[in-house]
Amino acid sequence: MPTTYAIPDGRTVMAATLYTGTGATQTITTTAQLGSGAMVWTKTRSNAVNWDTRSTGLTNNYSFLQSNTTIAEETTATQYAMTFSNGSYTVGAGDNINQSTRTFVGYQWAAGASASNTSGSITSTTYANTTAGFSVVTYTGTGANATVGHGLGVAPSMMIVKERTVVSAWDVYHVSVGATGRLFLNRTDATDTSNAPWNNTAPTSTVFSLGTATETNQSTIPMLAYCFAPVAGYSAFGTYTGNGSADGPFVYTNFRPRFLMFKRTDSAGDWWMYDTSRSASNTAVLVLYANSSAAEISDSNVDILSNGFKLRSATYQPNNSGGTYIYMAFAENPFKYANAR
Repeated sequence: MPTTYAIPDGRTVMAATLYTGTGATQTITTTAQLGSGAMVWTKTRSNAVNWDTRSTGLTNNYSFLQSNTTIAEETTATQYAMTFSNGSYTVGAGDNINQSTRTFVGYQWAAGASASNTSGSITSTTYANTTAGFSVVTYTGTGANATVGHGLGVAPSMMIVKERTVVSAWDVYHVSVGATGRLFLNRTDATDTSNAPWNNTAPTSTVFSLGTATETNQSTIPMLAYCFAPVAGYSAFGTYTGNGSADGPFVYTNFRPRFLMFKRTDSAGDWWMYDTSRSASNTAVLVLYANSSAAEISDSNVDILSNGFKLRSATYQPNNSGGTYIYMAFAENPFKYANAR
């Protein structure tokens, strides 16, 4: 095994933090270093409430989107203020992020400082954390085939793109689907086989490509992209095939996952989300859906292992026999340092 890793402790750049709402501004302690930029993805666990999706690159610190809806960026509700710092972030009184007595989870990814990027035919602003393989990218669509710099230095394996100022779906690129198709984060749809979002061109180490799809490249519309690249011992993006058995498929990641998300691609299916903060021991059974406002449920299970994960149910959606699935996973620890749970 490697003697060193770029990220020996995944908690410093990706965290899943639990807290209880107070209805008044509060500071949430976290292990993630968010001071140079961040994405924070928040969900009320105890109630059916829309997701709160925000990051560096939005208009101001109370601007937000919702991963399960098509709303444009909301910029008028000052009680939704959120500010980032190293080791904590502060939330306002808004009900999606801090309603009194409700329980919440906040997923955080550490981004980087703002930089102008001219690598593509469209000039972008990037907030890139090259060590962690994550960047927030803002750009303005042209409506014509184009390229956009992402700032990572390696090709992203997953991208989530949203128009900021108009109602629209969230387009998702995943390396296991390829550039001839897309998924929608806010929907359960199977893969949409369209060349228009990515111009039938896989991302490179410097740019990602855009076709004429309005959801990724509408003329004059401000756009937002979250770009993720794999980092050995910290993040992984891939595919597996379900077998419909309680002895389900094992997926090797070379780390113990902290956060997992699955989606079926050959048929309709939800975006299933697990983490080791909500499910602190095996098997993980507490589920949220990125595409749904539903409260947390407990009706499925997956083993979180020191070197990957294994499906443990014969009857639930992420392990349908013959089904094709994509996943994204982020680490607690590289396999070299991971213990069983």
